Amino acid sequence: MAELGPVHQHENEPHRGDLSSRLNWLRAGVLGANDGIVSVAAIVVGVAGATTQTGPILTAGMAGLVGGAVSMALGEYVSVSSQSDSQRAVIEKERRELAEQPEAELAELAAIYVGKGLNPETARRVAEELMDHDALAAHLSAELNIDEADVVSPWNAALASAVSFLIGGVLPLFAILLPPDLWRVPVTFAVVLIALALTGSLGAYIGGGSKTKAGSRVVIGGALALAATFGIGRLLGASGIV
Repeated sequence: MAELGPVHQHENEPHRGDLSSRLNWLRAGVLGANDGIVSVAAIVVGVAGATTQTGPILTAGMAGLVGGAVSMALGEYVSVSSQSDSQRAVIEKERRELAEQPEAELAELAAIYVGKGLNPETARRVAEELMDHDALAAHLSAELNIDEADVVSPWNAALASAVSFLIGGVLPLFAILLPPDLWRVPVTFAVVLIALALTGSLGAYIGGGSKTKAGSRVVIGGALALAATFGIGRLLGASGIV
């Protein structure tokens, strides 16, 4: 039999190990940045609709920036902790079964490959060779479609979410504080919508999706959020309640 050459990964064809890690960081990073941009922008634009004074706008913006970053980090930590706990429990269960009943696990692995189209003899040989190399990895991949390396650290996810939220939230804060009073809201609208288009397109590019669709979704959602909070702020300011 001819010796097989090196396996080449095709361009734009994701492979599970790299894709899993990349998508986890993408989810925490891009969603954190988008939330930071929209949340802080909505707060400061809403306050700016009610008053032109810099103090209230800055106070509300900083409160939203810090509070949002902490909330994002806590939410991500809890979510990823639950996910990683479940993955570790499944991995430990599989490790225990391999230690207690190796023959049954070998037969189970061979049956999986029979189900994929191999004849029983070839499936048995493949299962034996894979288990000789790394029994746990072979079963996790074939049975559960996971890898030990796929278990994500909740601390890393929380940090990525908080940092990305802060980076995203600083942008609208600067955008509304730096221009003259008359231009604060229009400049903030423009900066925020451009930033959302970029982050949406970047997320789609990394994940292999449509940049146009992703960018359009976040831009439309962001525009609606800004318009709603600005309108509420303007109404409250005009009513004399604030």
